[in-house]
Amino acid sequence: MKFLRFINKADSLNNDLKTKAGFLDDEGKVIELKGDILDYFNKDIKSILDNMVSSHSLDDIEILSPTEPSKIVCIGLNYKDHAKELNLDLPESPVIFIKPSTTVNKTDNIIIYPNVSKQIDYEGELAVVIGKTTKQVSVEEADDCIFGYTIINDVTARDFTLGDGQWTRGKSCDGFAPIGPYIETSLDPLNQNIITKVNGETRQNSSTSQMIFSPQEIISYVSETMTLNPGDVIATGTPPGVGEMKADSIVEVTIEDIGTLKSYLIKEE
Repeated sequence: MKFLRFINKADSLNNDLKTKAGFLDDEGKVIELKGDILDYFNKDIKSILDNMVSSHSLDDIEILSPTEPSKIVCIGLNYKDHAKELNLDLPESPVIFIKPSTTVNKTDNIIIYPNVSKQIDYEGELAVVIGKTTKQVSVEEADDCIFGYTIINDVTARDFTLGDGQWTRGKSCDGFAPIGPYIETSLDPLNQNIITKVNGETRQNSSTSQMIFSPQEIISYVSETMTLNPGDVIATGTPPGVGEMKADSIVEVTIEDIGTLKSYLIKEE
């Protein structure tokens, strides 16, 4: 099932920006649900359908980021083919960094290219959405903590990361984490094609089967040292083909069973 957060375009014209939760049905209609999207973690289909409010056309809504995470935990170098591309040894444990909540962005929205940077890169990734408070769980227990999966573009100011000698500043510019459009709850995370296009040109084309550490292994590892909150997002690493986006580019990250996350890179005025 594909869950999403949205606002009605007509309501926004009247300054009604109330966030609504819903799911995408088989006919492409958005079914509005009562309450918050996280209320539907691990709910059966009957309880979900009992909370239906109304239906909307995709043309009539604006899709928001699927959650408002307290943090985005990211994994570096988690694809075998990416490590081969860079001529690097496979890591023995996940390499972790964090993007702040101020990086969160939505699909079909603008990414600001900051004037202080000279190179902005795309990194298309599969992301995990955490469904419940998670601390010190085993690999076997990790599945019970997953709400579902979505898409993230780990946008990076590459000149910052190279110049600073560490990644925080280059990963943390406002809006540098477009996420969405949906949370898919029924998905094989290790059998997904992942493709990134810039202005229609394919730049990344791989499979999540190339992951070094599975999402469950990552959750277990991260939860050893930090609490994952409901709605937190884990970006599971990017495949080969990472590269630069110029100003005025359109970047699209597609994962076959989720959809396409689309962004527009616009130079800061």
